[in-house]
Amino acid sequence: MNLLKRNGNVGMGFPRLFFDDIFGRELFNWENGNFSTSSTTLPSVNIRESADHFEVEVAAPGMDKNDFSVTLEGNTLTISSSKEQNENTHEGSYTRREFSYQSFQRSFELPKNVVDEDQISARYENGLLLLTIPKKEEAKQKPPRSIEIS
Repeated sequence: MNLLKRNGNVGMGFPRLFFDDIFGRELFNWENGNFSTSSTTLPSVNIRESADHFEVEVAAPGMDKNDFSVTLEGNTLTISSSKEQNENTHEGSYTRREFSYQSFQRSFELPKNVVDEDQISARYENGLLLLTIPKKEEAKQKPPRSIEIS
């Protein structure tokens, strides 16, 4: 009994169309999926909103605070980084040279007329870039108030 069907010149196994279909494109659309359009890995980002502010956490271990650039243009917050590393080792009659280059850019659109642009702060600790983005006073969520019925 033959369990696999032959399909022309493809030979034993799965038809070529199956492999092209599975491996030639994304199976699922995971939105960003931590991959850029150039198939490079992007750091994971967590965004939390409270009544007073937004918090953004960017997982970027092995970086230094000087490797980052954070800009706000209009209501678009852009976090980018580039890091270049070169290492040369001379031992006896040979030289070993290693180098690497890492970069990424993530942009987020903030709600209009909500963010207090002058009070945004950022710090880098334990592999996380942490941004605190305060809300304007008039945009802060107010607690419910009781309305007296007459």
